[in-house]
This record gives sequence, C-alpha cells and structure tokens, in this order.
Amino acid sequence: MSTANKERLIQIILAVVAFSSLLFLGLITLFLFMEGLPVFRHVGIGAFFTGTDWYPSADPPEFQILPLIVGSLAVTLVASLIAVPLGVLTAAWMTEVAPPLLRRILKPVIELLAALPSVVVGFFGMIVVAPILQNVFDADIGLNLFNAGVMLAFMSVPTICSISEDALYGVPQSLREASLALGATRWETTAGVVIPAAFSGIGTACMLGMSRSIGETMVVLMVAGGAGIIPEWIFDPVRPMPAAIAAEIAEASFRGAHYHALFAIGMVLFLFTLAFNCVAQAISMKKN
Repeated sequence: MSTANKERLIQIILAVVAFSSLLFLGLITLFLFMEGLPVFRHVGIGAFFTGTDWYPSADPPEFQILPLIVGSLAVTLVASLIAVPLGVLTAAWMTEVAPPLLRRILKPVIELLAALPSVVVGFFGMIVVAPILQNVFDADIGLNLFNAGVMLAFMSVPTICSISEDALYGVPQSLREASLALGATRWETTAGVVIPAAFSGIGTACMLGMSRSIGETMVVLMVAGGAGIIPEWIFDPVRPMPAAIAAEIAEASFRGAHYHALFAIGMVLFLFTLAFNCVAQAISMKKN
C-alpha cells in the first residue's frame, strides 16, 4: 500500500471515530428528550419549572423542579466561590513562584486528586466534615448545602488548577521580562500581566470546573441532605438535580409519570452542562 493510500485510510478511520462519537451523543440526547418530554402531559411547562412542590409519592403527584434547580445552582455557586480562587492561585504559585523541581512533583499529585472516586469524597464529607459543621457552626444538620459545596470544590480544584497552570505556563516569558524591566514586582507582573494574558485558558478551566460541579451525582447524593426545598441559608439541606435522579430512578415505574419527570430533570441538567461547555468554548476562542 502506498503512503498516500495509508494516509487516506488513516483519515477515513479518524473520521469514522469522530462521527461515531457525534452519533452516540446525538442518540443519547434524542433518547433523553423522548423520555423526558412526555412529563408535560401530566404537568404544565410553567408549573414544572417554576413550582416549588416536588412530591412524586403524593396523590396526585407533584412534579415541580424549581427547588432542585435552585439546589444545583446554589451548590455549584458555593463550590465555585471556593474552587476558582484556590485553583487559580495555586496554579499561579506553581507557575510563578514554585521551584521547577517542586512544580514537577506537585503537578501530577494535584492531577491525581481528580482521579479520586466521588464516593470516597462523599464518605469523607459524611464522616469528617458533617460533624465539624455541626460542632463549629452549630448547624442543625451536617449534611447540607455548604458541605456539598466544599466537597465539590475539592473535586473541582484539580481540574481548574491543572488547566489554569498550563495556560499560565504558556504565557511568553518575554511579557514577564518586559514587566519586570519596567519596574513591576513579581506579584504585580503576575496579577497585571500574566493572569490577564492567560484569561481565556483560566476562564475555560473555571467553566469546566463548574460544569463538573453541577453534574456530579454521588457527592451531592451523600452530603447535600436530600431535602427538596429552596434553601434559605447556607447550612440548609438541599436536593440537587443529579441527587434526585440517582435516589428516585429505582422507585419510578417504567414509563410512568415519575419516570418521565426524572428524565426531564436529566434533560434540564444536560442543557445546563451544555451551556457551561459552550461558554467554556467561547472563552477558549477569545482573543486576548
């Protein structure tokens, strides 16, 4: 086989693999919407998204997911407020301050944290963090919004830190040298030159971290408290959308109203995740 034919064959194989991924994603999306949309025969679209009563076992059942949406967004917000500064500042320290040897050691260690099973993180939140929150902050229950946010932040930091560190490391050294030559300190150079120059990469890292937070299932199922209410305080229990799906799917009758309602929640969750990824893509393509 000639070299040209080999290259053509490789191109065809790569194209088939790429289109197969798109096909599988399309089929999953189609199935999700086919199973989720029928719930609107039982409840109106407005009531489904704006109502505050999620009682699948009531008679008649109530399928209103606003508390679940608020719970997911609140947990993601708390996780982001913790993980974004911590991840970006850690990346900046590793890039601008840490010795090369220490950086080579810390980078794989931080990336290894991303491989921790979520159930292990959930157990840590239940056994260690929950009693601390009750004792230190006098919370009514240790399994709450703040606990879930802290655990999700712990899981998001490796992603944010690793991608941000790569973005910062990719900033040309000439920019740093020019800033230092003009009399700026190392901190002023990092804050005023390096971080803005790497904004697209850092923004992408933050959005991907938030995307993981809103889609995480096991941690929020174990430590969020499981209450389908709109939280009024950071230590209130919540029931994010992934936790509702995981906890109730085994109890829902096949092709029943509850079953379709859970798939509709998955549909909403899919749209949220898609929005985060689209924003991340737009930020990554932004010219500095």
